Amino acid sequence: MRTEITNEAELRELLGEPMQRVLDKDSDVFLPEHRAWLAASPFCLVATSDASGACDVSPKGDPAGFGYIVDDTTLAIPERPGNKRADGFSNILQNPHVGLIFFVPGRGDTLRVNGRATLLADAPYAEHMVVKGHQPTVILEVAVEQIFFHCSKAFLRSTLWDPETWHPERVPSRAQIAKSLERPDDSLEELEAYYGPQYAEKLYTS
Repeated sequence: MRTEITNEAELRELLGEPMQRVLDKDSDVFLPEHRAWLAASPFCLVATSDASGACDVSPKGDPAGFGYIVDDTTLAIPERPGNKRADGFSNILQNPHVGLIFFVPGRGDTLRVNGRATLLADAPYAEHMVVKGHQPTVILEVAVEQIFFHCSKAFLRSTLWDPETWHPERVPSRAQIAKSLERPDDSLEELEAYYGPQYAEKLYTS
């Protein structure tokens, strides 16, 4: 049987109502706890959608603290060299609303930030985003509308941080995926070399 949920009342009948303390935890300014989390976080996911509602989620990572707090209500994320698709950035040019989740390795809770984004080619604070001598290619600046911590249940259920559950060999290697889906004319040996140690050496240059 397939039973579709079509309205808020049906959804709430299944899930129930959130406790008031869950609703009250939202903030629209960075508090000391938020600042400490961002200073420790080396990774986030940025969710966007275009004018039609088509969605994208893009990973962003840099040394811990890369999410730069410009002021009490503004956050900036540096963009580094990548594959140049820029799906999320193209979405932002149509629809500025973004959602971000910041992770701290080993922690099950996360920090969620929602707001309106602007793309910048440069900013007065860009010097704070220099890594290995390289400034960001683009800066994603977010005017914050909502900040809150999210509980760890998803991480506990998935045992994501438990090394005993890690089995990367169960899926094809990055080189094998590229050979099959992206670069069929390259040899597997060439791709393994490309995605080997030298790949990490060019993170900020290409």
